Amino acid sequence: MSDPWSEWHKTRRHGGDAAALEETRRFVVPIRERVLDGARIAPGDTVLDAGCGEGLIGFGALPLVGEDGAVIFGDISDELLDVCRAIADGDPRCSFVKAPVTDLPLADESVDVVTLRSVVIYVPEKQRAFDEVFRVLKPGGRLSLFEPVNSFGYPEPDDRFFGIRVPDELVEASDRVKDVWRSLDLPEHTSMHDWAERDLLGWVESAGFSRIAYDVHYDVKPTEPVANYDVRIRQAGNPLAPTIDEALDRALSPAERQRFEAWLRPRVEAGDGVWRMAHGYLVATK
Repeated sequence: MSDPWSEWHKTRRHGGDAAALEETRRFVVPIRERVLDGARIAPGDTVLDAGCGEGLIGFGALPLVGEDGAVIFGDISDELLDVCRAIADGDPRCSFVKAPVTDLPLADESVDVVTLRSVVIYVPEKQRAFDEVFRVLKPGGRLSLFEPVNSFGYPEPDDRFFGIRVPDELVEASDRVKDVWRSLDLPEHTSMHDWAERDLLGWVESAGFSRIAYDVHYDVKPTEPVANYDVRIRQAGNPLAPTIDEALDRALSPAERQRFEAWLRPRVEAGDGVWRMAHGYLVATK
């Protein structure tokens, strides 16, 4: 059985296109830097990068912990942990644990810093996740995270398809395509958009953190023109979601798809839509 988390990192987030992969990397580097800044990592610290993926945050933390520090890479994907092991190349400061953030195999008060990047969004039991983070942090330990707030932009209005206004004659077809995403019956998928920013703040506070700063940013702007439509429709927005290409195939007949894409393609290429997205950076001290 394929690993959706690994497959997304390897191909599905960028559609298998080198230029799209480079664009993704440019997008995530500032996120890494801000999460690390919020973590205030010092030489000798032990850092847990929970939901580490390919190690974007963890390997950014490694120079900061110095020769006497350590970074624990935690994830639920064996394949992604193997990627991190290969990058670490035997560095004794690196260790690896396969575990969800809701059940960390670490002792109480054993780490100085926990970092999270787009991890809790997939966790149905968010309060339990933050309770675990609080448990493993030492007194004075820091949590630093980045999480999207998908409820700001999802679900979009019925007359919009990926931010583009749909003509009346295509609303029914558009609705069938969007049903492919709406019908996903996974707790991890529902958990991506069944909460708002105040909920996250409440979970962190309820876990016991005493000092919390949460900076939420909202974007409402025209969509960017897309140079390669065929690559764009092969990109999945997250590891659990079908691509636009897959959704079109599942929902529409070949003739219906041809008609729908005759409308959609030039508008995606022109950036003829509205982008609505929110995300937040949170830092908290135990």
